[in-house]
Amino acid sequence: MRTYDLQEAAHFLRMSPTILRRKAAAGEIRGAKPGKRWVFLEDDLADYLGRLYAASRQAPLSGSKLEIGACRYTNAATFGGFGSQPPMVREYESLLGLRTSERPKNSTTG
Repeated sequence: MRTYDLQEAAHFLRMSPTILRRKAAAGEIRGAKPGKRWVFLEDDLADYLGRLYAASRQAPLSGSKLEIGACRYTNAATFGGFGSQPPMVREYESLLGLRTSERPKNSTTG
């Protein structure tokens, strides 16, 4: 089992020593500080990289590329701007007999 100091571990992870020190202090990366210096185990560094790789590269793909993430991509159609309502809302309002007033198109005067 090989141990690394801060500089070696940062080089192994391809990140700056400052960022590595912050992540180790926050508990994101396993490391120990037996004295004044950080010490990292090679296995822990490899596990950290494996978790990153698995989380970002191995996401299961289902359906089309547009359905990858709920917040990033969507194949839903969007309509108009602020004053425009989707057709379904207008249809419900007409079926329920709700009266709505039109919003002004522009608040500036000519």
